[in-house]
Amino acid sequence: MGRPIRVLLAKVGLDGHDRGVRVVARTLRDAGMDVIYTGLHRTPEEVVNAAVQEDVDVLGVSLLSGVQLTVFPKIFKLLGERGVDDMIVVAGGVMPDEDVVELKKMGVHEVMLQDTPPEMIVSTLRRLVAERSQR
Repeated sequence: MGRPIRVLLAKVGLDGHDRGVRVVARTLRDAGMDVIYTGLHRTPEEVVNAAVQEDVDVLGVSLLSGVQLTVFPKIFKLLGERGVDDMIVVAGGVMPDEDVVELKKMGVHEVMLQDTPPEMIVSTLRRLVAERSQR
């Protein structure tokens, strides 16, 4: 891929804690990626619209509020309605292990929890984009 990886990071719902997602945004930017952070309190509709408009490779949703099993089905439904089937969707934040399994079943490519080292986030996104490019 000749251009930088484009990533949109979002906080969906009422969760007001964004220090982690800001650290991730800075880490990805420092690794040479184009990063768009939508800010706090976004709806799934706002996030999907922004991701489609910005033509991102990766949509990353950070959650600390426990709504992951309701938010991600909405995101996938909206992406489907827009005809987007090649966007990489990742989750981040704090969530129980059983939810991680469910998120992957519904199509989330990777879940990076609060203890994932920054360099692992960078390498994971690079790997996912490279794998997508090979299809």
